[in-house]
Amino acid sequence: MITWISAYPLITLLLWIGQPLIERVPVYVTTLMLSLILVCLLTFVIMPMMTRLFSRWLRED
Repeated sequence: MITWISAYPLITLLLWIGQPLIERVPVYVTTLMLSLILVCLLTFVIMPMMTRLFSRWLRED
């Protein structure tokens, strides 16, 4: 659930920002670029922040 909460807005933002570029390149290039950026941002930036933010909920005893 936390991954989805993180990924959906990020995908939307990346598509919105990259829209002018997306229209000019083939779909496989767009997918490659989007997935590379998304995975890197989620792994090293967004998910560590979300883990800290939801730490009480994730480690509920």
